[in-house]
Amino acid sequence: MATMNVSLPTPMVEFVEDMVASGGYSSSSEVVREALRLLRHERAIEQEKAVILRREVGIGLEQARAERFSDRTVSEIAEAVMQRATRR
Repeated sequence: MATMNVSLPTPMVEFVEDMVASGGYSSSSEVVREALRLLRHERAIEQEKAVILRREVGIGLEQARAERFSDRTVSEIAEAVMQRATRR
């Protein structure tokens, strides 16, 4: 495995040391690897959301060009979206 030296501000160093001291991780490298895995996962989710948003906006634009509009108010649409989100 490759080695890399990084500089961290004191609060981050203390956090890493606390994670190791708590027994959750065996080394500071393990803490940093886990943090990077989580960051990579978070970025992938952000990218996926952006793709979905672009697709949905594209669908909306196509529908607007075809003059297919909803009879529902913005509030009704927002409420339906929130209800779907809470069911997940």
